Amino acid sequence: MLINQLSKETNTAIATIRFYEKLGLFKGKKKEDKTSNNYTYYDEEVIDKLDLIKNAKTVGFTLLEIKDLIDAWYSKQFSKEEKFKILDNKIIQINAKIKDLNNIKKQISVLKNEIVEFDC
Repeated sequence: MLINQLSKETNTAIATIRFYEKLGLFKGKKKEDKTSNNYTYYDEEVIDKLDLIKNAKTVGFTLLEIKDLIDAWYSKQFSKEEKFKILDNKIIQINAKIKDLNNIKKQISVLKNEIVEFDC
């Protein structure tokens, strides 16, 4: 499919698709028998990768982490245990962020109480 079709099917902006492709997260293909145009075609694997990118971003992976993840995942470099380890490490990072955010929340509550107490 062409980039326009890919964009519609995955609900991803064309500029985003091009950006991800430039980062090397996936690669479209040129048809060898078509020399009259410079169109890039995308297959079902690219749809899968775009889904993986969206899901990974949602849970806090950076694009660089996603690139490494895709490279290894699709080249079958990771065992099941290694895949679990990657995901477990991300859970540890997320838990640390939650702890930091809870500390910030507590500090804000203290500031609010000071405002009420001292009528600032």
